[in-house]
This record gives sequence, structure tokens and C-alpha cells, in this order.
Amino acid sequence: MSRIIGVDIGGTFTDILILDDSGPSLGVRKVPTTAGDPSQGLINGIDALGNADREIELVIHGTTVATNAVLERKGGRCGLIATRGFRDILELRRRDRPHLYGLTGTYEPLVPRHRRLEVAERISAEGEVLVPLDEDAVMSCAEQLTAEHVDAIVISFMNAYANPIHERRAKSLIENCYPDLYVVASADVLPLIREFERTSTAVVNAYVQPVVSRYLANLERSLKCRGYRTNLLVMQSNGGMIPADEAGRFAVQTVLSGPAAGVIAATAIAAENEVRNLIAYDMGGTSLDVSLVTDGIPVQAHGTELDFGIPIQLSMIDIQTVGAGGGSIARIDDGGILQVGPESAGADPGPAGYGRGGHMPTLTDANLVLGRINPEYPIGGREGFSFDLPKARVALEEHVAEPLGLSAEDAARAVVAISNNRIAGSLRRISIDRGRDPGDFTLFAFGGSGPLLVGFLMNELGIPTGLVPYQPGIASAWGCAIADVKRDYVTMVNRRLEDMDATEIRRIFDNDRSRGNAFLKQVDLPLSHIRLLREADIAYEGQTHVIRTLLPDDDTSPERVASRFSASYLRRYGSAHDGFSRLEALLDDIPVRLLNLRTTIVGVRKHLSLGSLLTPPPTTLDQAFKGSRDVWIEDAFVPCPTYERSRIPWGSELSGPAVIEQSDTTVWLDPFLRATVLDGGTFLVESTRRTQKDRPDF
Repeated sequence: MSRIIGVDIGGTFTDILILDDSGPSLGVRKVPTTAGDPSQGLINGIDALGNADREIELVIHGTTVATNAVLERKGGRCGLIATRGFRDILELRRRDRPHLYGLTGTYEPLVPRHRRLEVAERISAEGEVLVPLDEDAVMSCAEQLTAEHVDAIVISFMNAYANPIHERRAKSLIENCYPDLYVVASADVLPLIREFERTSTAVVNAYVQPVVSRYLANLERSLKCRGYRTNLLVMQSNGGMIPADEAGRFAVQTVLSGPAAGVIAATAIAAENEVRNLIAYDMGGTSLDVSLVTDGIPVQAHGTELDFGIPIQLSMIDIQTVGAGGGSIARIDDGGILQVGPESAGADPGPAGYGRGGHMPTLTDANLVLGRINPEYPIGGREGFSFDLPKARVALEEHVAEPLGLSAEDAARAVVAISNNRIAGSLRRISIDRGRDPGDFTLFAFGGSGPLLVGFLMNELGIPTGLVPYQPGIASAWGCAIADVKRDYVTMVNRRLEDMDATEIRRIFDNDRSRGNAFLKQVDLPLSHIRLLREADIAYEGQTHVIRTLLPDDDTSPERVASRFSASYLRRYGSAHDGFSRLEALLDDIPVRLLNLRTTIVGVRKHLSLGSLLTPPPTTLDQAFKGSRDVWIEDAFVPCPTYERSRIPWGSELSGPAVIEQSDTTVWLDPFLRATVLDGGTFLVESTRRTQKDRPDF
């Protein structure tokens, strides 16, 4: 029998899901992340699920290795070779600042100035060679950088997007002489205009490439040594997967690998329950990832900024990440103010309540003290470890309660309130700040810590309904297991539409389709069908920002492209008032410029439904009832019923306050919440709150 394994390695836990669709059957495991070598926790989890007698067809892996390498400054040692006069483009950047008010803040480029060198060469914006490449200077720079013991060299020349001949020649020269170096040409990573973003994206790729490629190579080796005959694929930030060797070459595409898998899972599970508009949040032990899904499609972004001044300009799912998880550390700052996060206790030593050497209180410790988390329920199942409530309480008293003159319970309430409000702010930024009414969406709560605050967020943002999947803690692993194969292609055009014809546009799209089909053939996975998405980055002449416009498959004439763009522009910037028609008339006289053409090819795999792999428990709600536990509500401990989720029959209704326990998370139904168990085990959570007077403090 063949099996598919989905793996999401987070900062605190590694989640593993094994799918055998010949059964079908499903196995899950949650194990602590091994920080020194994340692959070790993965291997341990696969071994624990007992697979020695079965061939594993696929391991599909979501990882934060690339992101952490940048954020922790633990990537490879890089050098940069630039066009003469442009070595400082990484530091010139844009006129951004880290804080809205004031001029304070620091910026540290991934490549220091003494490892940024220059050579004579120049390509025009039209792709014409103005100054030939000084090949001797390229080799001299490579010699200097290897003396600095670099792992990778980035080559970023002016206007290489228009003609990459010099970059590719320089790369070839260096690779022939130094075959062990990672050499990255910027136009191979991002063949687009805007020198800073192109250089920054290429530098990030080179910075994380040694870390990611070595990690994936070690993982493949470990799997083979254990006798697992398998293909290893890696999630990309765009929500699709690629082979491990390609992920090693274009490592920058994996920076939001794990969070993207979570969005794919949320979209699929919600669709099974006929919900297509979501605000999805994945709250684990270390971070919180928030995303928006509209009409069943995750909202896309043109790029992100990993840290201040370090943008990457690639197509990806729009995910906002903040340091807010169950392991977020609570502390009193120099001004005597209680802060929660972004620092996390991680997996080792973890929160104080883990009893593994951690002494600082965390959000998890606060929820333990408030009675929402059962200290006797092992994390990850029978083989997991239980919490140490006394240690959690001592840490909270020592570091929060006593300095602020509070009781342990009030200190815990304060920690939860601060964290919850920070998380609510993240949800507002991805919805309200972008012109979306949260009331038009369903809240999708997942991750090990997410279901603890579903009621607070629904009330705080005016969201009428929420969904909590059957196993929220392993949702991202499920997203990996069901992900499609996906590849994005982009071609720089930068011409007026009126100067082009349909044949030119069609030729570019046909070339991308041929490259995409060759890529899918190389991956060699069973596919149900292939889907193509064609888009264009378009702007009116003189504008800096572009609008990505979806194009029809059957008509790529400049007139049809311009019509699609005009409609998109007016939807975004027009209004229903008199000014709308005046704007439309004004725009008719402005030339339209086509910047880039984009093709996305998707190899769609066989559809799998999580609900179809689960069976209704042969128990009653009374049999799922575990007893009563005191939980702090507003200003006192109140006895609350507790339930074992795996024993709650489908179709049941539960009213808050109530605690629902399972091996990968805890669902807290605060007062005025009602949960209905849908077919497939997902909770539909609804508010019974009628007035703001009913709203609790947290």
C-alpha cells in the first residue's frame, strides 16, 4: 500500500498526517519540533506512526526553515557582485522607515558592504549591451569573495530583466571555477523591473539556499536510510508544491511554506461545509498567520517583507504573520508595562507549564491557570507529555502577578486580554484596513492555540459564524497532503498596449504553457486535470503601481486586455457618484502600459475530502461528557462541562461555557456561544449574544 505524508514543521510542534487513500485511512501525530535539526522530529513522528511495512509514495513538506533563517540571521554567508556604481542598492532601498513616528530604527542588510563588489558592464532598459561585461573583473570578485569564505554569490546587474546575458555569463564563469558555491543570477529568480526588489529577492534566495538545500538533502538522505522509498515535495508560498531539488534552487519560494499550507487546508475544509468567504487564522505555539479567502480562492499578494528593508517580490498567498502564539512570553518591560510576545518559548524549553526547564510565563501558562487547558491531557496523544500547572502558576506569579500587584488569576486574565487584542488587530488589518467587512466572512480557527479564542474574535470583529475543523492542530499538514502542483511564470514586457498585437501576447502565454507542461511532466504525479491562469500587470502611463488583471483564455487582443484592465481599475478606484463617469472619460485618453504577463500552471490532483476520511463516533453526547472543571469567567471560577471531542456525535449541539478537549488543541466555548457538529466533525460556532452588555472582558 502507498501512503502520502503531509508535514508541517512549526516553531514549537511538528505536525504529521499520513493518508492512505486505498483504505481510506488517516493517521496523525504531533511531536515537539527538534530545533537543532527539524528533520529529526519529522523522522521520529513518521517512525512512531509505524510505516516500516509500507511504501510511502509522497512526503509533502511545509517548512519555516527559510523564514527563520532570515529572521534569526542564520542563513548562508553571501557576497554580491553588482554593476559598477550600484553596490549599495540594498542599503539605499526605498524611503521607508521601521516606525511610523520618529526617525529611529536600524537596518542590517543580509550582505555587508565589504562583501558587495562591482564590475564594469551595462545593459540598457531596452536590453541593448552598452558596456561589455568585464569577465576578468568577475573572476577577481569571485576570488575575493571566496577568500571571505562565502557560501553563495548573488549576481545582480542593472536592467538584467531586459537582457540577462551578462548575469548568466558571470554565473557560468563562477560556477565553472567554483562548483561548490551557490551562484544566483537575479534575473533567474525575478526577471522584472525595479532593481532594489529584484536584488533583494535574489539575495534572500542566496541567503537561505544553503540552509534550505542542505536541510532538504539531509531529510531525503534520512528517509532513504530508514528504508522509506518516497518522493519529497515542498510547499511554496503560492500554495502549490514543487520537487525538493527545485525548492533547493529557488529557496525563496518557500518563505511562507507552512502558513500557505494552512490556508489551502482552511479553504478546502470550509468548501466541504459550503463556506467560501473566510478570515482564517492559524495560531500555533510561536506565531499567528492570518489570511483572507474570497469566493473560495485565497487572496494573493505580489510579495511581502520578511523584515524591515528585506522585501521579496514573488506571487504568494497574502498572509500576515505576527509573533503571537501559545508560547508567546509575558514580561514586564522597562516602563513597567505588561507585554506578550513576540518572543516565544518555542518547543525547548517551552512554556513553564511544559515542565521542561522553561521559567518564563507564556500565553499557554495563563490559559492553564484560568482552567481552560486541562493540565492532565497529554499533548499529542497518549505518548505526549502533560502540563505542570504548579510550575505555570509560579512563573506567572513571579514574573507578572507580583510586579503588578495582581493575583495569579488577574495576571492570567491580563496576559490573555493583551494577546487577544493584538490578534484582533491582525484580523482587522487584513480585513477592515483593506475595505472588507468582517461581518461578511466566516472565522476559521485552527492551529494548536487558535480554537481557544474563537468566541472573543467573533464578538470583537462582529463575525457571525466560525468554523473549527475536527483536528485544528494538524490542519497545515492536511493542506500539504492535498496541495496541487503549481508553478508561476512571469515575462517582462513594459510596452504600450497599442503597440502590441494579439499574436505577441499569445506567443508569450504559449511559451509559458509549454514550460509549465514540461515542469508537470518532470514532477510525474497523477493529476486529474491541468488548469491555466493568465494575468497581466497593467497600469496607465505614468503610474507607478500596477493592477494585476485576470485575462480570458480565448481572446488576448490588446483591445480585450485594455477593456479588462479598465473594468478592474474602475472597480478599485471608481465610485457610484458623478465622479465615476468623469474618471472613466478621463482615462480613455491615457495610454495603457503592459508591464508583465503572468502564467500560472496548476496540476490539479485527485480531490480528497477530510470529512470522507472520518467516521461518525458510535457514541452519544452523554458518553462524550467527561465531567466538570472550574474555568475562570470574568471574576470567578465557574464549573464548566468538559467533553472529549473524538466522542461527540455529529449533529450534536453544545452551548457555552464549555471546554472541548482533544490531543492537538482545546476548544473554548465562552458564554453566549453555540457549537453545532457538522458532518465530518467540523464545529459550526454561532453567537447567541444579543447585546454588547453581554460581552465578557475576554
